[in-house]
Amino acid sequence: MPSESESSKQNEYAFQVQELTRTYFMKGETVHALRGVSFDVPAGEYIAIMGPSGSGKSTLLNLLGCLDRPTSGHYLLAGEDVGTLTDYQLSRIRGRRIGFVFQSYNLLQQLNVLENIKVPLQYQGLIGRDADEKCRELADLVGLGSRMYHRPAELSGGQQQRVAIARSLVNDPYFILADEATGNLDSSTTDEVLDLFASLNQSGKTIIMITHEDEVAARARRVIRLRDGLIETDEYHARPPS
Repeated sequence: MPSESESSKQNEYAFQVQELTRTYFMKGETVHALRGVSFDVPAGEYIAIMGPSGSGKSTLLNLLGCLDRPTSGHYLLAGEDVGTLTDYQLSRIRGRRIGFVFQSYNLLQQLNVLENIKVPLQYQGLIGRDADEKCRELADLVGLGSRMYHRPAELSGGQQQRVAIARSLVNDPYFILADEATGNLDSSTTDEVLDLFASLNQSGKTIIMITHEDEVAARARRVIRLRDGLIETDEYHARPPS
Protein backbone atom coordinates (compact mmCIF):
# COMPACT_ATOMS: atom_id res chain seq x y z
CA MET A 1 0.00 0.00 0.00
CA PRO A 2 1.19 3.57 -0.66
CA SER A 3 2.51 5.49 2.32
CA GLU A 4 0.52 8.34 3.82
CA SER A 5 2.76 10.90 2.11
CA GLU A 6 2.42 9.12 -1.26
CA SER A 7 -1.36 9.00 -0.95
CA SER A 8 -1.44 12.69 -0.08
CA LYS A 9 0.65 13.52 -3.15
CA GLN A 10 -1.60 11.42 -5.38
CA ASN A 11 -4.67 13.23 -4.11
CA GLU A 12 -3.12 16.55 -5.18
CA TYR A 13 -3.43 15.56 -8.84
CA ALA A 14 -6.38 14.76 -11.06
CA PHE A 15 -3.86 12.93 -13.24
CA GLN A 16 -0.21 12.87 -14.33
CA VAL A 17 1.23 12.19 -17.78
CA GLN A 18 4.84 10.99 -18.00
CA GLU A 19 6.74 10.67 -21.30
CA LEU A 20 3.60 9.48 -23.08
CA THR A 21 4.04 8.18 -26.62
CA ARG A 22 1.59 6.72 -29.10
CA THR A 23 2.73 5.14 -32.35
CA TYR A 24 0.46 3.83 -35.09
CA PHE A 25 1.34 1.58 -38.00
CA MET A 26 -0.73 2.49 -41.06
CA LYS A 27 -0.27 1.05 -44.57
CA GLY A 28 3.33 0.12 -43.90
CA GLU A 29 4.18 3.52 -42.39
CA THR A 30 4.96 4.41 -38.79
CA VAL A 31 3.08 7.42 -37.43
CA HIS A 32 4.40 8.97 -34.21
CA ALA A 33 1.24 10.68 -32.98
CA LEU A 34 2.71 11.51 -29.55
CA ARG A 35 6.47 11.68 -29.03
CA GLY A 36 6.96 11.93 -25.26
CA VAL A 37 4.41 14.22 -23.60
CA SER A 38 4.66 15.01 -19.88
CA PHE A 39 2.53 17.25 -17.68
CA ASP A 40 0.82 17.17 -14.29
CA VAL A 41 -2.74 18.33 -13.68
CA PRO A 42 -3.43 19.41 -10.10
CA ALA A 43 -6.92 18.73 -8.80
CA GLY A 44 -9.13 21.75 -9.48
CA GLU A 45 -7.17 22.87 -12.57
CA TYR A 46 -8.82 24.30 -15.71
CA ILE A 47 -6.74 23.47 -18.80
CA ALA A 48 -7.29 24.05 -22.50
CA ILE A 49 -5.42 21.71 -24.86
CA MET A 50 -4.89 23.12 -28.35
CA GLY A 51 -3.06 22.22 -31.53
CA PRO A 52 -3.43 22.12 -35.32
CA SER A 53 -4.51 19.05 -37.26
CA GLY A 54 -1.88 16.34 -36.83
CA SER A 55 -0.54 17.80 -33.59
CA GLY A 56 -1.54 14.80 -31.48
CA LYS A 57 -4.49 16.53 -29.83
CA SER A 58 -7.05 13.82 -30.71
CA THR A 59 -4.63 11.05 -29.75
CA LEU A 60 -4.05 12.66 -26.36
CA LEU A 61 -7.82 13.03 -25.92
CA ASN A 62 -8.29 9.30 -26.52
CA LEU A 63 -5.56 8.43 -24.03
CA LEU A 64 -6.85 10.77 -21.32
CA GLY A 65 -10.36 9.39 -21.83
CA CYS A 66 -9.10 5.80 -21.46
CA LEU A 67 -10.29 5.06 -24.99
CA ASP A 68 -6.79 3.94 -26.00
CA ARG A 69 -3.52 2.87 -24.39
CA PRO A 70 -0.11 4.53 -24.80
CA THR A 71 2.69 2.83 -26.69
CA SER A 72 5.05 3.82 -23.90
CA GLY A 73 5.15 6.15 -20.93
CA HIS A 74 2.68 6.43 -18.07
CA TYR A 75 -0.75 7.93 -17.49
CA LEU A 76 -1.42 8.04 -13.75
CA LEU A 77 -5.03 8.63 -12.74
CA ALA A 78 -5.28 9.13 -8.97
CA GLY A 79 -1.88 7.46 -8.78
CA GLU A 80 -2.94 4.39 -10.79
CA ASP A 81 -1.10 3.55 -14.02
CA VAL A 82 -3.90 3.34 -16.59
CA GLY A 83 -1.72 1.58 -19.16
CA THR A 84 -1.55 -1.57 -17.04
CA LEU A 85 -5.31 -2.02 -16.70
CA THR A 86 -7.58 -4.53 -18.44
CA ASP A 87 -10.35 -3.50 -20.85
CA TYR A 88 -12.90 -4.08 -18.10
CA GLN A 89 -10.98 -1.88 -15.67
CA LEU A 90 -10.63 0.83 -18.32
CA SER A 91 -14.38 0.72 -18.90
CA ARG A 92 -15.02 1.18 -15.17
CA ILE A 93 -12.66 4.15 -15.08
CA ARG A 94 -14.41 5.77 -18.04
CA GLY A 95 -17.75 5.31 -16.34
CA ARG A 96 -16.81 6.34 -12.82
CA ARG A 97 -13.79 8.63 -12.92
CA ILE A 98 -14.09 10.67 -16.14
CA GLY A 99 -16.96 12.92 -17.18
CA PHE A 100 -17.26 13.32 -20.96
CA VAL A 101 -18.78 16.29 -22.79
CA PHE A 102 -18.83 16.11 -26.60
CA GLN A 103 -19.46 18.62 -29.38
CA SER A 104 -22.53 16.69 -30.58
CA TYR A 105 -24.06 16.34 -27.06
CA ASN A 106 -24.67 12.55 -27.53
CA LEU A 107 -28.04 12.62 -25.80
CA LEU A 108 -30.59 9.82 -26.18
CA GLN A 109 -33.50 11.36 -28.07
CA GLN A 110 -36.19 9.14 -26.52
CA LEU A 111 -35.22 10.14 -22.96
CA ASN A 112 -36.03 13.34 -21.09
CA VAL A 113 -33.50 15.55 -19.30
CA LEU A 114 -33.57 13.62 -16.01
CA GLU A 115 -33.34 10.26 -17.77
CA ASN A 116 -30.37 11.41 -19.88
CA ILE A 117 -28.52 12.64 -16.80
CA LYS A 118 -29.15 9.28 -15.15
CA VAL A 119 -27.71 7.16 -17.99
CA PRO A 120 -24.16 6.78 -16.56
CA LEU A 121 -25.61 5.58 -13.25
CA GLN A 122 -27.61 2.93 -15.08
CA TYR A 123 -24.57 1.72 -17.01
CA GLN A 124 -22.68 1.32 -13.75
CA GLY A 125 -25.57 -0.35 -11.93
CA LEU A 126 -25.71 2.47 -9.41
CA ILE A 127 -29.42 3.27 -9.56
CA GLY A 128 -30.80 3.61 -6.06
CA ARG A 129 -33.22 5.65 -4.00
CA ASP A 130 -31.07 8.76 -4.20
CA ALA A 131 -30.47 8.66 -7.98
CA ASP A 132 -33.52 10.72 -8.97
CA GLU A 133 -32.80 13.35 -6.34
CA LYS A 134 -29.17 13.62 -7.43
CA CYS A 135 -30.20 14.04 -11.07
CA ARG A 136 -32.75 16.71 -10.12
CA GLU A 137 -30.04 18.61 -8.23
CA LEU A 138 -27.76 18.46 -11.27
CA ALA A 139 -30.55 19.65 -13.57
CA ASP A 140 -31.03 22.61 -11.22
CA LEU A 141 -27.27 23.21 -11.13
CA VAL A 142 -27.08 23.63 -14.92
CA GLY A 143 -30.20 25.80 -15.06
CA LEU A 144 -32.70 23.23 -16.36
CA GLY A 145 -34.80 22.72 -13.26
CA SER A 146 -37.92 23.79 -15.12
CA ARG A 147 -37.26 21.53 -18.13
CA MET A 148 -36.50 18.20 -16.48
CA TYR A 149 -39.17 16.31 -18.41
CA HIS A 150 -38.38 17.76 -21.84
CA ARG A 151 -36.70 15.62 -24.48
CA PRO A 152 -33.66 16.81 -26.50
CA ALA A 153 -35.77 17.81 -29.53
CA GLU A 154 -37.57 20.30 -27.27
CA LEU A 155 -34.33 21.96 -26.12
CA SER A 156 -31.96 24.45 -27.72
CA GLY A 157 -28.39 23.48 -28.51
CA GLY A 158 -27.13 25.25 -25.41
CA GLN A 159 -29.69 23.51 -23.24
CA GLN A 160 -28.74 20.14 -24.69
CA GLN A 161 -25.10 20.82 -23.88
CA ARG A 162 -26.11 21.72 -20.32
CA VAL A 163 -27.77 18.31 -20.05
CA ALA A 164 -24.53 16.73 -21.28
CA ILE A 165 -22.56 18.65 -18.65
CA ALA A 166 -24.95 17.55 -15.91
CA ARG A 167 -24.62 13.97 -17.13
CA SER A 168 -20.82 14.25 -16.98
CA LEU A 169 -21.07 15.19 -13.29
CA VAL A 170 -23.44 12.46 -12.13
CA ASN A 171 -20.69 10.04 -11.06
CA ASP A 172 -18.63 12.78 -9.38
CA PRO A 173 -15.66 12.21 -11.74
CA TYR A 174 -12.01 13.10 -11.10
CA PHE A 175 -12.18 15.45 -14.07
CA ILE A 176 -14.40 16.57 -16.94
CA LEU A 177 -13.00 15.97 -20.42
CA ALA A 178 -14.73 18.34 -22.86
CA ASP A 179 -14.07 17.78 -26.58
CA GLU A 180 -14.89 20.90 -28.62
CA ALA A 181 -17.84 21.34 -26.28
CA THR A 182 -18.90 24.67 -27.79
CA GLY A 183 -18.26 23.74 -31.44
CA ASN A 184 -21.97 23.58 -32.36
CA LEU A 185 -23.03 26.71 -30.45
CA ASP A 186 -23.39 30.35 -31.40
CA SER A 187 -21.24 32.96 -29.66
CA SER A 188 -23.84 33.97 -27.07
CA THR A 189 -24.62 30.37 -26.10
CA THR A 190 -20.90 29.57 -26.08
CA ASP A 191 -20.40 32.27 -23.45
CA GLU A 192 -23.21 30.78 -21.33
CA VAL A 193 -21.73 27.28 -21.48
CA LEU A 194 -18.23 28.58 -20.72
CA ASP A 195 -19.65 30.50 -17.76
CA LEU A 196 -21.04 27.19 -16.50
CA PHE A 197 -17.66 25.47 -16.87
CA ALA A 198 -16.02 28.37 -15.02
CA SER A 199 -18.56 28.08 -12.21
CA LEU A 200 -17.96 24.34 -11.94
CA ASN A 201 -14.22 24.93 -11.83
CA GLN A 202 -14.62 27.54 -9.10
CA SER A 203 -16.52 24.93 -7.08
CA GLY A 204 -13.50 22.60 -7.35
CA LYS A 205 -14.11 20.57 -10.52
CA THR A 206 -11.12 19.82 -12.75
CA ILE A 207 -11.81 20.79 -16.38
CA ILE A 208 -9.84 19.62 -19.44
CA MET A 209 -11.04 21.46 -22.55
CA ILE A 210 -9.96 20.26 -25.99
CA THR A 211 -10.48 23.17 -28.38
CA HIS A 212 -9.16 24.89 -31.50
CA GLU A 213 -10.73 28.24 -30.58
CA ASP A 214 -8.55 30.88 -28.92
CA GLU A 215 -11.52 32.60 -27.29
CA VAL A 216 -12.55 29.33 -25.64
CA ALA A 217 -9.00 28.57 -24.49
CA ALA A 218 -8.77 32.08 -23.03
CA ARG A 219 -11.32 31.09 -20.38
CA ALA A 220 -8.98 28.42 -19.00
CA ARG A 221 -6.27 29.13 -16.43
CA ARG A 222 -3.67 27.10 -18.32
CA VAL A 223 -3.17 26.43 -22.03
CA ILE A 224 -1.13 23.53 -23.41
CA ARG A 225 -0.36 23.73 -27.13
CA LEU A 226 0.72 20.64 -29.05
CA ARG A 227 2.63 20.47 -32.32
CA ASP A 228 3.99 17.38 -34.09
CA GLY A 229 3.26 15.16 -31.09
CA LEU A 230 5.13 17.33 -28.58
CA ILE A 231 4.19 20.08 -26.15
CA GLU A 232 5.07 23.36 -27.84
CA THR A 233 4.02 25.64 -24.97
CA ASP A 234 2.49 25.19 -21.51
CA GLU A 235 1.46 28.53 -20.05
CA TYR A 236 -0.71 29.95 -17.29
CA HIS A 237 -2.95 32.97 -17.70
CA ALA A 238 -2.40 35.66 -15.11
CA ARG A 239 -6.16 36.12 -14.76
CA PRO A 240 -8.72 34.31 -16.95
CA PRO A 241 -11.41 36.55 -18.46
CA SER A 242 -14.74 36.51 -16.60
